Amino acid sequence: MNYVFIAVFLATTAVHLYASCKKNTKLRNITKPFILLSLLGFYVLTARFVNIFIILALFFSWLGDVLLIPKGVKWFTAGGIAFMISHAFFIAGYCRDIVFASIPAVLIALLSVFFAVTVAFIFSKLKPHLPKTLFYPMFLYLLINGAMNCFAIFRLVSNPTPATIITAVGAALFFVSDTTLFFVRFKKDGRLKTHFIVMLTYSVGELLIVLGLL
Repeated sequence: MNYVFIAVFLATTAVHLYASCKKNTKLRNITKPFILLSLLGFYVLTARFVNIFIILALFFSWLGDVLLIPKGVKWFTAGGIAFMISHAFFIAGYCRDIVFASIPAVLIALLSVFFAVTVAFIFSKLKPHLPKTLFYPMFLYLLINGAMNCFAIFRLVSNPTPATIITAVGAALFFVSDTTLFFVRFKKDGRLKTHFIVMLTYSVGELLIVLGLL
């Protein structure tokens, strides 16, 4: 049965990416809810140890997807809050595999500075295009995504295996996806005109996170 769910994930993701490339909003809206829902089913049926935090992380990612379908600032904010909660649950899920005593303090400092500077740079480019009411909430959101990436890296450092590498790469793609989404949604004169890259990096990122956790 788990193969049915992964097949649904791959099929709906492929159709959704096609719809994104063609700017077919109706088809995008129909397929989008099935991407994370099928990935969640795949995780539950495949995992030998089902981590409740990962279930909640995937659920809130799915909820964020659904809330972002309607247009408008309120829906965008609601979707962002759902994804913020998702990142917090991913962090909680990663912590089970992290030996914090093995994490060098200098690495924590370097990663914190790296993501803080990266987010500040991204928003220096976005600021002229963002509604004032969204600037700081979105800034905070991307910092939390950066924190999720930090914990994925801590997990990798604690136990450097192919699995932890895969999850860390997935987390990085999630960060790229969110950054790309902000530019697609708000920088109308930018080069990014469709959600194709947003959803490609997002779908592959979530899949890699799950595969690394499995």
